[in-house]
Amino acid sequence: MPHFTHYLPELQESERTYVQSLVGQFSHEQLETFAALYRQRRKDPQTVLLAAIVGLVAIPGFQRFWVGEVGVGIVFLCTAGALCVGSICDLVQYKTLALLYNQKVAREVATTMQSSSNANGSRSFDRQQSTK
Repeated sequence: MPHFTHYLPELQESERTYVQSLVGQFSHEQLETFAALYRQRRKDPQTVLLAAIVGLVAIPGFQRFWVGEVGVGIVFLCTAGALCVGSICDLVQYKTLALLYNQKVAREVATTMQSSSNANGSRSFDRQQSTK
């Protein structure tokens, strides 16, 4: 098992632990692919903090749209950030927003990679059976 922090050194401890549990059995090549795909889609907590500030002062719910929670974003937009209380809570809990979003993305990427490797494995098995 390759050392995971080599591929994604920017992750905080809680995010690193979660991602490590998902990719524990991946090979070097799979880890490189996972790291590239995950890095493209993950949200940095500092960026989520900036989005929460924009959500508080300018566009209520912007931070929720940014992390893919469209329904909550619409509620915040229609209620002025749930009367600013929700926007202030998001400002305080920006790391949690980022972590939850990143965990969801990590699950999606890992599941996609596992299903594609299973499909490739079954195709090679089918090819081996047909050549016999």
